[in-house]
Amino acid sequence: MTHPKEVPASHLLPRLAAELRNNASIKPPVWAAYARTGVHTERAPVQADWWYLRTASVLRKLHTGGPSGVSNLAATYGGRRDRGSAPYHARKGSRSVAREILQQLEKAGLVQQVRLRGRTLSPQGQKLLSKVSGEAFKALAEKDPSLKKYL
Repeated sequence: MTHPKEVPASHLLPRLAAELRNNASIKPPVWAAYARTGVHTERAPVQADWWYLRTASVLRKLHTGGPSGVSNLAATYGGRRDRGSAPYHARKGSRSVAREILQQLEKAGLVQQVRLRGRTLSPQGQKLLSKVSGEAFKALAEKDPSLKKYL
């Protein structure tokens, strides 16, 4: 069985986003087309499916980083704020985006709450992530024959 850390995120996240797109509980809210992802960004995301990619990324972060809450995820997805001639400062990302994504994942049954620690993957979420990472690694091994020995 392939662990999600063994598959590069650039190969895993688009496949996981495609799986999440099929889930009825996970849909971008109406405001997602216009909202910025934090105070450090100037505009809203340009990609049409950015919500599903961010949801897949949050799912992967919860698996690799352990229990996490809204504030921790907002700090993870933050960035540098341009303050003109003043030096850059780190700013958190949108907590509203992180909160909405966690609520949708919890409604889909992929995430569960851990008392006083935040949220972590449920067994159903671990199963989905393992399945998708296995498929992504097999596709990667077909392109690079040196990886076939790890299957």
